Amino acid sequence: MTNVALAEDLAPIRACTVCRDIRNFDLLIEDMETTFGESWGDLSYADATIFLAQPDARSLEVLVLAIDPDDEPEVDAIGTTIRTAIAHDVKVILIAEEVSPLVLHQLLKLGATEFVPYPLPDGALADAIARTRSAPALEPITAASEIVRAKPGKGDRNGVVLPVHGLAGGVGASTFAVNLANELSLLSGKQKLRVCILDFDLQFGAVASYLDLPQREAVVELLSDTEAMDADQLFQAMVSHDDRLHVLTSPAELVPLDLILPEDVERILDLACAQFDYVIVDMPSTVVQWTETVLARAHVYFALLERDMRSAQNTLRLIRALKAEELPSEKLRFVMNRAPKFTDLAGRTRMKKLAESLGVSIDVQLPDGGKAVTETNDSGLPLAAAARKNPLRKEIAKIAASAHELNRNVAES
Repeated sequence: MTNVALAEDLAPIRACTVCRDIRNFDLLIEDMETTFGESWGDLSYADATIFLAQPDARSLEVLVLAIDPDDEPEVDAIGTTIRTAIAHDVKVILIAEEVSPLVLHQLLKLGATEFVPYPLPDGALADAIARTRSAPALEPITAASEIVRAKPGKGDRNGVVLPVHGLAGGVGASTFAVNLANELSLLSGKQKLRVCILDFDLQFGAVASYLDLPQREAVVELLSDTEAMDADQLFQAMVSHDDRLHVLTSPAELVPLDLILPEDVERILDLACAQFDYVIVDMPSTVVQWTETVLARAHVYFALLERDMRSAQNTLRLIRALKAEELPSEKLRFVMNRAPKFTDLAGRTRMKKLAESLGVSIDVQLPDGGKAVTETNDSGLPLAAAARKNPLRKEIAKIAASAHELNRNVAES
């Protein structure tokens, strides 16, 4: 390894590692010496931006950024290093050890050409360097915040994530999710809203049935390899309803719930949020390992229940689980489906006692839509198309309008 301060007296520097402490990556040192001999150096994040502007850096071919979880708070400094390298036509290879998928995604989209996990597989660094030499030059990104919106497929949206979780079977979660997504897609404004619904109830999802949509084999292919996923693949796996609402249906065949992992869900949500204004997620009633991932990304997490003991018990279990894991339970918005009418004093008293015993607030009360709801679901039509005056449809339309108005006010403030 060459000290970059002495580079003018030695062979030109062809590569540099950039990290907090190179001694944490001993395997990287060996691979750099094997590939570049003495024609490489090591820099800190602060020194890297200074060195790139000096004449000695003109011979530089590649920066190898090595990071671990302790570097995540320095993501802005790392991003500055990547942008500076791109501006000087220097390729960037990212070496990461146990870094969160979100940080890794941000840095790759800032312009890092290659990613290699640490510990380094045999020959992986040499292969990555060979690929960078044939990769086209990248344009610099001017601000770190741009990476959040600059998703694959030239996404220009910053979607609001609204999951819907039924706390017991048959409480109407999928009906609510489908009609909420449809009502949002019907809203008009200066810019036409783009809305999608992701049916993450992988085994028994009903969204496709409720909208009379085919279930494509491409869904399983997409979920099985999210690392290679881009916007085009996402849209190819989706089907549209009335050219307004895009739907990623559940798979056509029964698949295990662990077909997707938290990092897969993170990638799908990243991509969907870049392409759509609203991302409705129909969750399975079962709590899985990626439920936490969706909850963390949610702006509001709708939890549907009814006035029965099973809903009460499941609500209590969910709240206890979230608090035990110190997860953001404040994002939960409890929705009482088939809520009692205003004149049903006994029913309203029972609902009030239920909320008090659980220590929650019933934020939304949905009226009983009657047989028309089942009939429209069986017909594959949303309520807005088949039962516009249904009281359930009217209430969901109000929720959609209110949510959009609140989101618009927040965006403008």
